[in-house]
Amino acid sequence: MDVPRPLQRHQDYLPIADHGLIGDGKSCALIGRDGAVAFMCVPRFDSAPLFAALLDRERGGTLLLAPVETRCSRQWYEPGTGVLVTEMTGPEGTVEVTDAFLLKPGARLEDDVPAGTGRLLRRARVTRGRVTLHVNVAARPPVSARWGPHGWELPCPHQKVTVRIGATHPLPAVDTTVRLREGETFTLCLDWSGGPARAQEAADQGIDATVRAWRRWAGQVPSDLPRPQLVLRSAITLKLLDHIENGAILAAPTASLPECIGGTRNWDYRYAWIRDAAYAVFALRRIGLPSEAEGFLHWVLEAVGRGPRPLVLYDIDGLPPPGEVIDTSLEGYRRSAPVRWGNAAADQVQHDLYGEILDCAFQWAATGGRLPERLWHQLTGLVQAARTAWQRPDHGIWEVRTPGRPFTYSAAMCQVALDRAARLARRLNLPGDAAGWAADAHALTDRIVTEAWNDEVGALASQMGGRGGLDASLLALPLRRVLPADHPRMAATAQIIGERLDAGGGLLFRYLPRATPDGIDEPEGAFVLCSFWMADNLAGQGRTDEAGALFERLCSYASPLGLLPEQIDPSDGSFVGNFPQGLSHVGLLSSAVVLARTQRGIQPELSTQAWFRH
Repeated sequence: MDVPRPLQRHQDYLPIADHGLIGDGKSCALIGRDGAVAFMCVPRFDSAPLFAALLDRERGGTLLLAPVETRCSRQWYEPGTGVLVTEMTGPEGTVEVTDAFLLKPGARLEDDVPAGTGRLLRRARVTRGRVTLHVNVAARPPVSARWGPHGWELPCPHQKVTVRIGATHPLPAVDTTVRLREGETFTLCLDWSGGPARAQEAADQGIDATVRAWRRWAGQVPSDLPRPQLVLRSAITLKLLDHIENGAILAAPTASLPECIGGTRNWDYRYAWIRDAAYAVFALRRIGLPSEAEGFLHWVLEAVGRGPRPLVLYDIDGLPPPGEVIDTSLEGYRRSAPVRWGNAAADQVQHDLYGEILDCAFQWAATGGRLPERLWHQLTGLVQAARTAWQRPDHGIWEVRTPGRPFTYSAAMCQVALDRAARLARRLNLPGDAAGWAADAHALTDRIVTEAWNDEVGALASQMGGRGGLDASLLALPLRRVLPADHPRMAATAQIIGERLDAGGGLLFRYLPRATPDGIDEPEGAFVLCSFWMADNLAGQGRTDEAGALFERLCSYASPLGLLPEQIDPSDGSFVGNFPQGLSHVGLLSSAVVLARTQRGIQPELSTQAWFRH
């Protein structure tokens, strides 16, 4: 558990790491160590934020529950849950604020049915002395509180809901104070379900039911992996990004957190990227949670079936996301403008999607899932497209905003599509050109090994033809079973990437913009997922001790709550980019599984001996 620390702000903003995530599988919020709801979107993950102080301290809106003067604080999760506790100490005493998006009694988070009640509950309990509690409900304009038939409420035209505010103490205003003594509690409840916000009823029944539901689900997560508490927290974090009703998985719960303070690499990640979700499914299945794979597979194929080609990302309904727009009303986190809503990457061409979808289907079938005729017909259409797509330029895994190029990673994922289709057809006796797909997959592997190789650098290059700079995405090739980690050219590539993309402290840059132009001539942080991929490669090469040491170093970067960002600023270890980032937690889960197997003397599945003969 974290120790109490003074609050430190930079340009009036808390560090990104000083926040915890809560949610209910449909919407979510980030709670700061200062007791403020810094970012909250309801009734859906991708709704316009009701509170967005994380992106503008003055105009973003906040929901504060904290001592009038907070001298130090700390946060922790109730073990095995998505219920967050913030302990804050003021001049006269200490208060604990428990935050939860309430779940229905008896909710089963593994089922594809709504689990949330449409309520945020904030319960403050004084544990020592006396506390003057500052209560401030200040939504982002144009929303403002009004007195309604059931008390205070927030009419939200953009969200198309009315949020009712309930409290266990009278609220003469939505910006007020409440005086509490040791042992006394104050509960605030926000309800957007359409019913009255009965704070006391919600407090008495809701938190216990929510804790039970989370712990029932968390009980499935194995505890015999390295860093078991971080593994459990990563699994819960991915579940908090899972739209439980239909299987969509978000990349991150936030928008426009900068990849470099003061820069413009600020993107909206509150959508379902096929790639990110497929990696999440891969990680969750590896730790024994296959139901998420089923939900995502049905969701993604239904989404893809609506259009002429797969999109890079969708909203949580499987529809094209809104167009990317710049919001000039918010200054951005630590004045890192612009703030963007929507994501223009949805219009890009990225050929790796074929492999992501087929690999997810392969994983689903490997755990006993069925592939009915209509589903298989859709999949074979994607496989046929992958046969030639790799030859054409695309925008790649990193979604460059330049003209397309023939990225090696994209070609590798087309190989995955062909390989998985051939395996599925043979194992399940499904119709299709299994022999042809397998032959094309082998041929494409050979082309990647030879045509992407750059003799001068001594590594596989970011583009077919041996062109372009180094690209850390190629470290994922062993995970996707394109090349084993101990293949001479794969091992050499990992070695060179480790040397030339080194950001220090075990961290890696995903590429160098000067060698791989991405259309944005600005620096960025080290990409957390890439370092976990490096740990996997070291394990696959038999360098188990080095892999374990790197894994431990990467785990040390997690916040006191066990959360990881998209990127880390290597100059000071601070978090940048959207947070918490699903892919970073995917990396931690996958590396933990790889290391657990090697520590038990099991041949790494990433190595030649385990699964590949080139």
